[in-house]
Amino acid sequence: MSFKPLSTFRRGFGMFWSAVDSTRRGVLNVLFLIIVVILLMAIFGGGVKPMATKTALVLEVKGDLVEQHSGNVRDALMANVGGGDVRKSVQLRDVLTVLDSAAKDPQISSVLLLLDQMDGAGLAMLNEVGLAVERVKAAGKPVIAWGSNFDQRQYRIASHATQVYMHPMGSVHIEGFGRYRNYYRDALDKVGVTVNLIKVGTYKSFAEPYIGNGPSPAAAEADAFLYNALWAGYTADVEKNRKLPAGWIAQKIDALPALMEEAGGDTGKLALTTKLVDGLKTRDEVRAMMITRGAPDDDGKSFRQVGFDEYLARLRPPMFGDGVGVIVAAGEISDGNAPAGSIGGLSTANLIRKAREDKQIKAIVLRVDSPGGSAFGSELIRRELELTRAAGKPVVVSMGSVAASGGYWISMASDEVFADRSTITGSIGVFAILPTAEKVVDKLGIHTAGTTTTWLADAYNPMRPLDPRFTQVIQSSINHIYSEFTTKAAAARKTTQPKIDEVGQGRVWTGVQAKERGLVDTIGSYTDALKSAAKRAKLAEGYRVAYIERDVSAFERFVTMFGASAAQAVNIEVKLGLMPTGVPASAMTEVTKELGWLSEMTNGRKPFAAVTHCMCTAP
Repeated sequence: MSFKPLSTFRRGFGMFWSAVDSTRRGVLNVLFLIIVVILLMAIFGGGVKPMATKTALVLEVKGDLVEQHSGNVRDALMANVGGGDVRKSVQLRDVLTVLDSAAKDPQISSVLLLLDQMDGAGLAMLNEVGLAVERVKAAGKPVIAWGSNFDQRQYRIASHATQVYMHPMGSVHIEGFGRYRNYYRDALDKVGVTVNLIKVGTYKSFAEPYIGNGPSPAAAEADAFLYNALWAGYTADVEKNRKLPAGWIAQKIDALPALMEEAGGDTGKLALTTKLVDGLKTRDEVRAMMITRGAPDDDGKSFRQVGFDEYLARLRPPMFGDGVGVIVAAGEISDGNAPAGSIGGLSTANLIRKAREDKQIKAIVLRVDSPGGSAFGSELIRRELELTRAAGKPVVVSMGSVAASGGYWISMASDEVFADRSTITGSIGVFAILPTAEKVVDKLGIHTAGTTTTWLADAYNPMRPLDPRFTQVIQSSINHIYSEFTTKAAAARKTTQPKIDEVGQGRVWTGVQAKERGLVDTIGSYTDALKSAAKRAKLAEGYRVAYIERDVSAFERFVTMFGASAAQAVNIEVKLGLMPTGVPASAMTEVTKELGWLSEMTNGRKPFAAVTHCMCTAP
């Protein structure tokens, strides 16, 4: 019998492949069965285990406090797999839901705030959390705040607590508001970049860093007016919460060198003597205190507690029934579609239309936290809200930490505008910015030439100086858009265009200042805005609050069943020839971001963009 090696190899490989295929199907079938069992247990397993009495809610905020998570689950997973940077975030709505539920829950006896890992948060968001803490206290439940250190934001929330404790080696950092900006005029001149700014608004200072080496007198005046008002509000609130005399914080900051000397450099002792904390305790001492005030857990090693994520998972909001639809408009405004955590004129307008066409949504609350962006994208959103009101559904705007420029534009088509006392709003102004690099090409010996049928065909070529005729055309367009902005604002605020122009001109205001100037209706919280919308829609108590968000993919629905987070930070690295060596990376982060933004202005212009943006952030 002859030996056929090829035939033998074919049979052997076939047997091997069959075994691999059978193993693969077996593994997949086992995984599928595990998922089915988990789902069946979740559906028929009797729900979550009931909590015992005297349970403490441990509210530990890890990451940025945000209005809406950025990115999506798929992006977050891919970043994790690829070793990318995924930054944690916690949604304000979740914190408020947990605190308000704890206030009413008979099993929750107290709340422990752990704020060490809370990073960024706007003043309005901090105020919202503070109000929620006050509601817990009003329900007769003590709130204890502890931290190894408290920065200015963390302490704003902690000051609302019944008692504030800190690690003996910790400190309270209350510094004040304000910042120094980077100005690039000389640097851009050195590399030969000319920034052409066309604007309306004396106080519209967004582009000043690119055309000057310092702030204009108008910008300096507006910033001082804004920051002083915000600082006065911050210190007054903290002093009220801590039962301190008016002006206490400013006095202690002025006397800080002498006070530190008296305390022997002990920052913990300083915080105690200045009455910013009630006691100095290590984490284990806080644990022992919570055991005596509540009840020990099953192991007897700690106190009976439930964490933020676990408690949030227990809360099941109703899926059906009449209610208020909430649309979050957070981030910069662009024209088209944008992911969660930013605003797309088209995508956000689609969400508004979706809410308008939902028969169970009887009113809409637009939660705005935006410094603005595209004028066109802003108008798409405003128009959709206008149509919603015309369809008979009330629209209420709740301004968050920033609702300026384009953020104010999208707030105009509403029945009522709520702002927090510390909201930064206004900045009614428009500009266009067109960088050119004709000096760069001269230095490099590059020449540009060609033939066009009209002067307009290549009017904005970044390699050539800006044609004065094109500048005139753009200025006319910017003037018109500003007129549209102020006219629509006047109609919304039931006043005249000249009066809006007086408080416009790109100037920013706090919520209180905006209320005094007729730019908003009510100083109130997000909760107040929800109540107003429900009342306008004649909804009964217990109405549903539904967050209107983009449809998620089947992949995201599958992953989120297992607790995956959609929070993700977007890292954009801009490499520029301007960057000197030896400068600390932390100092260059803002520079790379701002110069990167300038370079983006040359991309996708049609032939230019009208921008309603305020270079302002919540302190």
